[in-house]
Amino acid sequence: MISTHLSVVSLRDLILVQAVHRHGSFNSAARAMHISPSGLSHQVQKVEQALGAPLFERGGRRVVPTAGGQRLLEQIDAVLLAAEHLQQTARAGETAFGGELRLGVLATLGPYLLPHLIAPFPQHFPQARLSLSEGKPRGLLRRLHEGELDAVLAPPAAPISGITMQQLFFEPWEVLMRADHALAGKRTVALDQLLADEAIQMAESHADGKGYVQDVSLESLAALVTLRGGYALVPALAHDRLASMPDIVLAKIKGPQVPGRDIALYWREASPWHADLQAFADLLRKLARQRPGLKVIEGD
Repeated sequence: MISTHLSVVSLRDLILVQAVHRHGSFNSAARAMHISPSGLSHQVQKVEQALGAPLFERGGRRVVPTAGGQRLLEQIDAVLLAAEHLQQTARAGETAFGGELRLGVLATLGPYLLPHLIAPFPQHFPQARLSLSEGKPRGLLRRLHEGELDAVLAPPAAPISGITMQQLFFEPWEVLMRADHALAGKRTVALDQLLADEAIQMAESHADGKGYVQDVSLESLAALVTLRGGYALVPALAHDRLASMPDIVLAKIKGPQVPGRDIALYWREASPWHADLQAFADLLRKLARQRPGLKVIEGD
C-alpha cells in the first residue's frame, strides 16, 4: 500500500526532482522546467518530506545527491520510465511508434543521412511523426536510457543493460584536402601516403591528443583544412556537401581494409514498438543500399 504521504507526490514532482539531479543546480533546473527556483525548491522538499529522507546536499556550488538520495533517485528514474512505458503501451497499435518516433542522431551523421529519410518515412509509417535530435553518442544513449528518446543512430558501443542494438551499415572514411595539397589530384589515396602530423581530427573518431581539433562540425573541419592545409578523414555520406565547398577536394581511401565507422540503431528492450523499430531498421538498411560506398550489415 502507498502511504498517504507518498500519494500526494505527482509524476510532475518526480520530473522536477530528476531535473535538479540532471542539471546539478536548482537555478538551471528551474530555467529548464519553466518554474521559479523557489517553487522548484518547494516541490523537491515536498518529495523529500513524503519519502522521509533528503535527496540532495545543499549549500555547495553544485547540488549533489546524498548517499541515500542516489538510491532513491534511481528508483525515481525507474518510476518515470515505467510511466512513460504505460503511456506508450496505451498508444501502441493505433499508429506506428504511437504517433511519434523521437530519434537521436549522431551530429556528424544526421545532416547527411536524414535528407534521404524524410521522404520515405511517412510512406512507410503513415500518421507517425519523426522528431529529431542531434548530439554525441554518450549523451544520446543516456537520453535513450532515460526515456527521452525512442531510438538512437550511433556507432556500436559496449552492451548497455536494457538496450537493444542492431548494426545497420558500414560507412567508410574519405580524405578531405585543400585543393593545393600534394595528393589533391588523386581520386584514391592509400593511408601510407598520408603524413600523420598533417591530420586534423574529429573528436568522435579519434582519441584526445596534443593539437587535435575537438567538437567541431564537418563543415568547420573542412574550413580548418582550408585555413591550415593538411587533411582530415570524413564520413562518406558527407561527400556531396563537403565537395561543394570552395578549395576542398576529396579522395577515396584504397587498400585491403578501408577505415570507417559502423552505424547501429539502438532502442529500449521494453519498448512496445519493437516491430515498428525493426521495420525502421530495415528501412535504414534499404536507404543505405542506395548510397554509394556504404556496406549494409544484415540484421539477425
